[in-house]
Amino acid sequence: MSYGNELREQIAKPGTTPLIGVYDMYSASVAAGHFDGMFVSGFGFAASYYGLPDIGFIAWPDIMAFVQRLRGAFPRHHLLVDIDDGYADPEVACHVVAGLERLGASGVILEDQKRPRRCGHTDGKQVLPLPEYLEKLDMVLATRKDLVVVARTDATEESDILYRAEALAATGADVVLVDGVRSVEWIERIRGVVGGKPLLFNQIAGGKSPRLSLSELGDLGIDVAIYSTPCLFAAHRAMDTALAELRLADGRLPAAETGEEIGVAESMRLLAENIARHRALPAARDSTGVNV
Repeated sequence: MSYGNELREQIAKPGTTPLIGVYDMYSASVAAGHFDGMFVSGFGFAASYYGLPDIGFIAWPDIMAFVQRLRGAFPRHHLLVDIDDGYADPEVACHVVAGLERLGASGVILEDQKRPRRCGHTDGKQVLPLPEYLEKLDMVLATRKDLVVVARTDATEESDILYRAEALAATGADVVLVDGVRSVEWIERIRGVVGGKPLLFNQIAGGKSPRLSLSELGDLGIDVAIYSTPCLFAAHRAMDTALAELRLADGRLPAAETGEEIGVAESMRLLAENIARHRALPAARDSTGVNV
């Protein structure tokens, strides 16, 4: 079965499928130990790879190279990829979608924003005329083979949100995403207009949408939940705390052997799993018991 069909089959199961936002290979390595699905977050990738906000800086060759590395290390995880607006041009969008499918992506999210684009949970978003977006979406759908395609709208006007959600549900897209949904009431209204089409919900700390559990999302008829930034924000907090403590300790590192800190052995074990998955063989161990 193809990666796209595997994700499609997972989405069709009861409950809400969680996909965890990863921003580099190390965050993906940690996430892989807890969840079966990953989301290649534009927010996280722009922050990690460029040190820039998620406002349209990502170049498509960079995201494709990242997905190639991810698939090599994680051959059995679902990989949903944020491709923003398809990098502006419809032909580029189709080229990227075809390339990502060859590399082993499970699915992509294509949004209807116009440039300059914004993070979906910030103010100032503008959307393309709906016919222009639908034309691009149709081209992408005609290009993909089995890849899951999520049609995303960033509309902010109430009437436009429902109008676009209904229009996206009528296309051949597999899933609909309305980003920046502000309340449970609006989730219910959107669920009502998309009918039986699978619905995706984006959770981001400090964003505009309510914080909901997977059980609550399932009760609301949400089929997929992407968690864009838990790894990125947790790393930010942990690094800031660790470096502040290092400064206070006059540069003395904490003792890793206490079990409270990550040390060389723990990091090596984590990363060696990626070699084992890629080779589909058990990891070898050195004389210390560390996977190599």
